[in-house]
Amino acid sequence: MTLFEKADRIGGLLRYGIPDFKMEKWVIDRRLEQMQAEGVIFKTNVSVGKDISGEELRREFDAVGLTMGAEQARELPIPGRELKGIHLAMDYLTQQNKRNAGDTITDEPITAKGKRVVIIGGGDTGSDCLGTTHRHDCSEVHQFELLPEPPPERAGSTPWPLWPMQLRTSHAHEEGCDRQWSVSTTKFTGHNGHVTKLHGQRVGFESGKFMPIPNSDFEMDVDLVLLAMGFTGPVKNGLLDSLGVKYDVRGNVAVDENFMTNLDGVFAGGDTKRGASLIVWAIAEGRKMAAGVDKYLQVGNSAKKLVS
Repeated sequence: MTLFEKADRIGGLLRYGIPDFKMEKWVIDRRLEQMQAEGVIFKTNVSVGKDISGEELRREFDAVGLTMGAEQARELPIPGRELKGIHLAMDYLTQQNKRNAGDTITDEPITAKGKRVVIIGGGDTGSDCLGTTHRHDCSEVHQFELLPEPPPERAGSTPWPLWPMQLRTSHAHEEGCDRQWSVSTTKFTGHNGHVTKLHGQRVGFESGKFMPIPNSDFEMDVDLVLLAMGFTGPVKNGLLDSLGVKYDVRGNVAVDENFMTNLDGVFAGGDTKRGASLIVWAIAEGRKMAAGVDKYLQVGNSAKKLVS
């Protein structure tokens, strides 16, 4: 089995998306050593779809597994987005993980040290950004969420086994944060090309729509804005579109009960197949996809090779 990775290290989101204070990287390294000992070949700095095409992989290997995650970040297309000091959360987290690994940062450094920070988005990624800003020693940090504040206990509208609608407080929040709900950011303004103010308004949720609350406009001085508003699915431009895989109604790669796509011998699992989710789901689906691949290969040559 050969695994191609576009980054300089193996691990994907676990390596570069999750901070060290939440997951120490020796855990990943230990598992990689085990996989290498079992015969897995790792090839880093290879961008499939650019350095090697999907069709080349299909010709060289008997089965292909698509496990590229759901990296298409949700953007905030409002006036002033182009100002410096406004970054996608993953750019911030990846850079800090590289810094912690001892790498020299050649891109423009993104730091919260001594800055007034606003994190837009109230999920796990926003919490990871929050904990990182504390470790950068920011001067103050605020976290805005568009949705209303969840109840402290499981809402009756989400009984088990549904994912509970309930307020969650992470250890990063316990370290300190001004959390605000029902906030919509309307624009950014700045000075000399750098963001200096965030403009927003309070909103209500009525009939499935967010409605501005009259006379609730406000502005806030900021030095750093981190966009942690989630992901819209796997990146389609490039490998996926060139292969011709089909997508489900949510824009993820569609598969059958054996995790095979509409293309013979091409499989998908994890966030690529289900959208941005949890590590445990990625592990579980990786195993299920592997079982589907094994079943497929048993039909033909027992010496077939797999690429992921």
